[in-house]
Amino acid sequence: MKVFGFAVLAIAPVIVFASREFGYASHRIDDADIQIGETLYGEYCAACHGKNLEGQPNWQIPLDDGTMPAPPHDASGHTWHHGNDQLFRYTLLGGEMALAEQGISNFKSGMPGFAEELSEQEIWNILAFIRSTWPERIQDIQASRSRPHN
Repeated sequence: MKVFGFAVLAIAPVIVFASREFGYASHRIDDADIQIGETLYGEYCAACHGKNLEGQPNWQIPLDDGTMPAPPHDASGHTWHHGNDQLFRYTLLGGEMALAEQGISNFKSGMPGFAEELSEQEIWNILAFIRSTWPERIQDIQASRSRPHN
């Protein structure tokens, strides 16, 4: 397994961490079923991230307990700043565990892991749906972050 590092800016607080790429995942997201992903997004994600992918109010300001509100998944958020593998791991494992994999153990995340509720294919379907809502230019930028960096 190769390890690739790049800086990721997460809005307030600023968190910079290295991302491990777990293989080139673009084929997984490109082959996913967007319609199924939209349905699953409504069932598993919309309660926190919004029916229209708008996120929670004041998503850039920590809550009293230190967790960040759920960010938007539309083009106004930072989801598209991350590569496919990183988004997959974050969804599969949950925020705290995915960041702990990256060596960040002091970040409090409200994002649960969905490994017990969703199959890997279902997660790719959801991510494909989210990605399909972004303008083509943003999809292209995000896709470049999902390619292996040699």
